Amino acid sequence: MQSQELEVKNLINGVWKESSSRQTIQVVSPADSGKVIGTTQLSEISDVQEAFESAQASFGKWSGTPSLERGKLLFKAAELIQTDIDQLSRLLTLEEGKTLSESRGEVQRAVDIFRFYGGQAARLKGDTFPTSVSRSFFYSFREALGVVSILTPWNFPIAIPSWKIAPALVCGNSIVFKPASKTPLIAFELVRILQSAGFPAGVLNFVTGSGESIGNEMVTNEKVDAISFTGSYDVGAGIYELRGDNTQKMIRVQLEMGGKNPTFVDQYADLAKAVQIVTPGAFGLQGRLALRRAG
Repeated sequence: MQSQELEVKNLINGVWKESSSRQTIQVVSPADSGKVIGTTQLSEISDVQEAFESAQASFGKWSGTPSLERGKLLFKAAELIQTDIDQLSRLLTLEEGKTLSESRGEVQRAVDIFRFYGGQAARLKGDTFPTSVSRSFFYSFREALGVVSILTPWNFPIAIPSWKIAPALVCGNSIVFKPASKTPLIAFELVRILQSAGFPAGVLNFVTGSGESIGNEMVTNEKVDAISFTGSYDVGAGIYELRGDNTQKMIRVQLEMGGKNPTFVDQYADLAKAVQIVTPGAFGLQGRLALRRAG
């Protein structure tokens, strides 16, 4: 993996390709706005539509794959992320701005997420229930939803995609994943690793571009069966408005919107300890603490 001047392409049906626009977006370092660290595709609606077609076409075979086999691929992905943890951590810091130790902690969390959900493959089973009729019983079993649209933010650009992608994949769903435009490089590396782990073509599709140009298609495409979004309140509210009328398809919509949690420190608290707790919560994970200590 190259940590600088990384060229990101879309992944559709197992093929890395340029967008229909043939245009790219420069990714710049948050520490130096004049430093270009990579380029990513400026995708169009047609690229997103192709990605959803690929995901839908792959869904039947993937959902029919035994869950334990799906789980093995998640374990393999965890191993590959663990092997590449040093370079992934440096890239995350370069692109997003966390301190290196914080980046390493986030990448390790991605490893743990894939290992956890790999283990859940053995627990994807149904239940049996007694009935009022002799020598009979009811039973239930779990089925995959279908095609999941995943949209993630910049602040945890490998951990949040991991905890959305891993459970979706192990349950037999296919995916179209769009990362935040500010942090597409680490997302690209995650997808590259998952492809190397052996996930079949079309199961995981990856598109980049601005929310203004392709965001609506990511949530309104007719092939979408579920949406998982983490980001700003305004965008989340917009998704809710677009998919609020689910009377025809009844898709699943999960929205985690941004916010700032208040902290109350009463008169009996240890003020010095409270400052130690609150300061990282307010300013950590974005390089500010490191700059403050250095100053």
